[in-house]
Amino acid sequence: MVRKQRQSVDWEHLISEISGENAPIKYGNNHDIFRQGEPADSLFYLRRGKVRLRVTSGRGKEAIVAVLRAGELFGEGCLAGQPLRMATATATSACTLMRIEKSLMVRMLHEQHDISEMFVAQLLSRNLRYENDLIGQIFNSSEKRLARILLLLAHYGKESISNPVFPRVNQETLAQTVGITRARVSHLMNKFKQLGFIDHDGDGVRVNNGLLSVVLNDQFPS
Repeated sequence: MVRKQRQSVDWEHLISEISGENAPIKYGNNHDIFRQGEPADSLFYLRRGKVRLRVTSGRGKEAIVAVLRAGELFGEGCLAGQPLRMATATATSACTLMRIEKSLMVRMLHEQHDISEMFVAQLLSRNLRYENDLIGQIFNSSEKRLARILLLLAHYGKESISNPVFPRVNQETLAQTVGITRARVSHLMNKFKQLGFIDHDGDGVRVNNGLLSVVLNDQFPS
């Protein structure tokens, strides 16, 4: 007997309904949605825009841990008993979000099986991305690691545009994320630009198709 395929959950419609009178929240570019160490009492659905999650060590070092796009949920650590935010969420473009109280989401997950399935699937997908990042950090060259971070920041291959653009990111933050020195990041960014893989303009950093070759190939031009 062939099991009938379950239809995917329409988060946009569903969250708009359950939020009731709560209006969508809008954030401008570079505005913090929540900060590391603040109370974790809710999660968010990203309707439009991009959000970067970054963590800061006790010594002030920063690292990007995720770059989120429209259609994703974040801040879900509160559901696992996390009392404080473990990362800072910052809008990297004009964003529209829906805020979901922890108690409401817990009730939804218990009462609506389709929602819990979709939620778990999204968490598993993100965990796979984190695993790929960890593997890349261990085995890939600094060139590949930086190229992969730039592609993730630009959501390369996820949007219907040929040359994605993302706001400029501090090179020190890139260095912390990739695990190399700031001088090495500067050198590689200049090399990527010389090779035509990236461009710098007033809108930010534009990623071109050639940058993907750095991730796919075993050798990088010296």
